[in-house]
Amino acid sequence: MLALIGQRLVNSLAILLVSTFVVFTLVALAGDPLGELRDRQPPVPDNVIAAEEARLGLDQPIPLRYVTWLTGVVQGDFGPSVKPNQNIGAELAPRVGVTLRLVTTAIVIATLLALIAGTVAALYRNRIADHLISTSAFILIALPSFWLAVLLKQGGIALNKAANARILFTIGDVSVPAPKDFLPLMLDMAGHLILPTIVLTMIHFASWSRYQRTAVVESLSSDHVRFAVLRGLSRNRIVGAHVMRPALIPIVTVVALDLPALLSGAVITETVFQWRGMGGFLLESIANRDANAVMAWLLVAAAAVVFFNLLADIVYAIVDPRVRYGQA
Repeated sequence: MLALIGQRLVNSLAILLVSTFVVFTLVALAGDPLGELRDRQPPVPDNVIAAEEARLGLDQPIPLRYVTWLTGVVQGDFGPSVKPNQNIGAELAPRVGVTLRLVTTAIVIATLLALIAGTVAALYRNRIADHLISTSAFILIALPSFWLAVLLKQGGIALNKAANARILFTIGDVSVPAPKDFLPLMLDMAGHLILPTIVLTMIHFASWSRYQRTAVVESLSSDHVRFAVLRGLSRNRIVGAHVMRPALIPIVTVVALDLPALLSGAVITETVFQWRGMGGFLLESIANRDANAVMAWLLVAAAAVVFFNLLADIVYAIVDPRVRYGQA
């Protein structure tokens, strides 16, 4: 087991290194961070532009810039920002926690709902429960996330007005000013999580439940399940011990692969609900053509994707012992 984790970790680090170089190159070629400065009227003196190029490292070739950037990242420095007084790491760190709170909550709830709904739909295939779950899933899959976010936000505002009280939080990730005591602060954060979490959960739960349904249907028709039926085992034992366990591998794979979509959905959701998370940081960085800030966001996102795929490999080994011994 430890050897498997070590091998996957080495592979993950190699993938992360290659991906950061490719993305760094693309970001470096995407635009001129000093374009606005060059276009100012009256023109900015050449020595000022040259000083900014030197500060941002734009006067160096891309491979050397990447090595400099990577060396700084290892030391906790994400490089200089286009904004002279902005520390990229200090600005991004609290935003990572905000987005992680939203994405993690959505993943946990969506996975649990998908496991339940997909399994029920498979066990009652071609019956009313299956038709209801499948129809609901297809409707949710067809809904754009930004439209659902706007719809829920407007619905929350309308509900608050109708009740003449704040029942649902529709703006921000925490109240301003935030409660100082621990329990009130946790309750306040949980209240702000409700609507954004519903958006991310519903969009991804719908597609994940379809994968779970297919996996359970295939598992039900496998030879080992037929043998369990012939042995006279109870339905609950067959489903719990012989159907659900092998059916977990596809859903784990899908959840790990869908993390980039979850992060992109979080950008949209945070923008609609005006959260101060990684989404706002990315949009601001793109607007400012801040290459190092964009790279910092992409590095965190890439590290999250690599981590979740590593976690998926570990879950594979737990669910299917053959993975531990290199048989699958």
